[in-house]
Amino acid sequence: MSHQHRELAAGRWNLLSFAEQMANIGSEIERTISWKKKGRPEISSRAFERALELIDLTVADAKNLTRLRELLRVREAISDHFYFDNFYQSTPECWKRYFGSFLIAARGKR
Repeated sequence: MSHQHRELAAGRWNLLSFAEQMANIGSEIERTISWKKKGRPEISSRAFERALELIDLTVADAKNLTRLRELLRVREAISDHFYFDNFYQSTPECWKRYFGSFLIAARGKR
């Protein structure tokens, strides 16, 4: 499998805290939303694929074992929002709030 985030996939991702991992995922989701709003679906789609890759790296990180339910639910819900019928009726604003809380937590650790 070819990773877009090669350095992170090589192990650097596991050095980040859960909050930092989620904040980074949130950055890709923000890009996804922004490019979609600007009418650039191809760039938006690539940002979303990077977000999914980061979620998968987070799922594979052993320290996050107790968070698998949340991580996999988030993966399901954002996939539903961006690629499918939005069954869960999520909004870009709800994703910004969700991931924004991790950004605040990650900044607090520094």
